Order: sequence, then C-alpha cells, then structure tokens
Amino acid sequence: MFYCREEELQTMNRRYGKNRFECVVIYGRRRVGKTALINEFCKGKPTIYFSALNASAQENLEALSKAIYSCKNPDSASFPTYQSYGDALDEITTMSAHKRMVFVIDEYPYLAKAQKSFSSRLQHIIDHQWQNGQLYLILCGSSMSFMEYQVLGYESPLYGRRTAQFKIQALTYREITAFHPKLSAPDQALLYGVTGGIPHYINKLDVETDLDEALLENLFDTSSYLFEEPENLLKQELREPAIYNSVIAAIAGGASHSNEISTKVGLESGVCAKYLKVLLDLGILKKEMPVTEKPGKKTVYAIDDNFFRFWYRFVPRNMSVISAGRMRQVYEQAVKRYYPDYMGLVFEKMCQEYILRYATDLPFLLSNVGQWWGTDAKTRKEIQIDIVGTPVEGNEYLIGSCKYRNEKIGMEELELIRSYASVFRKNGIFHYYIFSKGGFTPALLKAADRGEVTLLTLNDLYK
Repeated sequence: MFYCREEELQTMNRRYGKNRFECVVIYGRRRVGKTALINEFCKGKPTIYFSALNASAQENLEALSKAIYSCKNPDSASFPTYQSYGDALDEITTMSAHKRMVFVIDEYPYLAKAQKSFSSRLQHIIDHQWQNGQLYLILCGSSMSFMEYQVLGYESPLYGRRTAQFKIQALTYREITAFHPKLSAPDQALLYGVTGGIPHYINKLDVETDLDEALLENLFDTSSYLFEEPENLLKQELREPAIYNSVIAAIAGGASHSNEISTKVGLESGVCAKYLKVLLDLGILKKEMPVTEKPGKKTVYAIDDNFFRFWYRFVPRNMSVISAGRMRQVYEQAVKRYYPDYMGLVFEKMCQEYILRYATDLPFLLSNVGQWWGTDAKTRKEIQIDIVGTPVEGNEYLIGSCKYRNEKIGMEELELIRSYASVFRKNGIFHYYIFSKGGFTPALLKAADRGEVTLLTLNDLYK
C-alpha cells in the first residue's frame, strides 16, 4: 500500500501533465520512502528505471543498458550493452523525441562516483538536447550531503538544471496512523517512538493487532529483519562501521558533547568530529542547541533516528537473553517497564510537531519551536524547558512542558514553567502549554478555564 505522500505525488503528476522537460531531484535518508514514491508516480507511464549500483562504471553501464532495452522490448531475453554512456543517453533522446517518457536514475550518487564525468555529460545533454523536449528526468539519492552539494549545489555541473526538488522527510506522528488506524493513541505514539515515521520500518514491524507481539517477533528476534538493521545499514553506508557503532553507542549511553563522545570512543577530537559529521549527513544524529541561540558551546549531539535510538537503548543491553531466545519471558521487566522513560523525548518531539503543524489556535505567529536550556542566575542550577516557541516578531513566547506519565499533572508544573520562563526572558508575554499523557488535576483544569494555561492530552494530539 502507498501512504502519505499525496502532496509530492500530485506535484509530480501536475508537472508530468505539462509535457515539457523536467529534472526532478528527490533525496532523503535511506528507508524513508523515496523509491515507493517514484514507483507510484511511474505507474502507467512509459519509464526507463535505472537503479545505479555501488560498482564500477562498466557494471553501471551494463545495468543502464538493460534498463533501456527492458523499456524498449519488455519481452526480450537479451540486453546488449551500449558502447558508452553517451550512446546510452543518445538512445534515450531518440526514445523520448516524440512521446512523453520518464527516466529515473535511482541512487544517483553511486553512478556519479563510478563515472566521474557523468554529471557533466548529463548537463551537456540537458542543455543541448533535452531542454526543449518531453523527457521527465528523476535523479534520486540517499546520500543527502552528495545530493545537496554535488547535485543541487552551486559548484555542481547540474546546478540550475533542476525544475523541482523534494527532500523526503520521515512521516509525522499523525501521518503514520494511516498504516494501523485501529491502534490506540499510546500504541500509535510507541509505534512512532520505535520507527520514527520511517515507512520501511513500519512495514517490517508488521503490526497486526498487538504492538508488543510485533516487537517481540519482528525486532527482538535474532532471525528478524529489524534485529540487525542498524548494523547492516552502517555496513552498507560506511567503511568503518565498528567505529561509527561506538560513536552512536556513546551518545546512546549519555555522552552529548563532542569532547565527551571522543573520550568515550577513544578518538582524538578532530578525528571524532569527522565521524560525527558523517552520521549527521546520514540523518542518524542531530545537533541541538537552545532554540534562541546560535551553534556554540551549548551545542550537543543526540540520536535523531528513533529506530536507532530505540535499538541502542534496548537491544545491546538485552543481547544475552535475546540470543538465548528468552526475550519473551523478560520483555515486561527488561523493556516495557522503561517505555515511559524512553518515550519522554519522543513525546516532546510529537508536541513540537503538533504546535508547528497541527495546532490551529495559537496565540501568535511562530517562527521556531524547540528546547531551551540555561543557568538560573539565582540558584545557579541548570534548567531546561521542553518547548519554547519564538515569534516572527514581537515579544510573545510559548512555554511548554511535556510529561509522558500515567499520573495527572497538577498546579506545581504550571508554577515550575512560570519560574523557568522568568529565567528564559526577564521581559515578555508568555503563553503556557502543558502536554500530559495521564491528564490533569482538577486544580490545573480550573486554571485552564481561567485562561492561565492550555492543556492537551495525548489523545488531543491526534484530533
């Protein structure tokens, strides 16, 4: 089934209907659904679909030749190889001369690295032959740094040739409900917390009716696809997967500053910085800083990919019982009991998504939403505000707290974020929001009735 990319699909189809040359660049991290989007778009359209190989230039030429011949003669059993890439591209020019055609190069970075001159060759044929034709070219890649700098970037031979670009993001917590609409709100939240909105992981988790059962069968089982996914992805993408594994494990274990990470891994800070950058480019890690500040000493590293964060939290520490086939017996005590703690950061992200994407009655126009942390000058203690929303202009701010607990949240939480707000800004108009899985006490509900605070439960995030 195809879910949730309707806007991108509509835009691509609208451009297809104009019958003029298109160069559409599609990129995003692995497993996010780029190929599924392209396949859905190509249904019913004459298409040359070439998935580049992490192999030599000659092997890629053979694969491209096969893709072209498969489009020309679907029933043919033989696929001659063109003498050169120039000959192959000339054949595509001929095929698209009098009819609308789609030409897809999936995993474009593999081809561009194998055949160094390909981007220049592609630029030349776009400028001199395809520009005034009907070809619909799609360049797709999972290496985000390559696509941004060497396809979309100013120094790329292809700069200025694209007619559209799509950076495919993970699905939001609301969008993934399309996969399993009958799940309860807590299970939907946990599904998001495990998969991070990556469609491939949602499909592989294969939830039927019971999320716990799906996790036991399709993640905490040594024979399952998801059990080795992080390690396999690192091996597929990187030359030194063991070192990258150590870096991620260090961050999962609590190291957040670059010097802490390098010390834990046993690398010099400059060397460690290179590994961190690669993981940032892959979308596995992210840099965080207080929402109102620029990168600096307060910058910290965190795992951005929920699946990696979940896996590194629960799999390595339980490897012995998983390998012994006893995970089912200890799941409740070794994994499930820690879900509320694990889900704290996930819930914060959900609440931020709600404010940015779904809230319809915000008191002012937001420019940004994020965490904020700093030192209280009076108490000399570090404080952290779960959510701070900053204005496009003016001095109004949204101050929020997120609690993924079963108990009801009371007036003390409102007083706490009021005190935090005074540390954040001495002068300002503050609008307080409290998000709670377990609901609120009568006293806090009365404060909400008086307009002192906006209260939202987990169920409210899905309305």
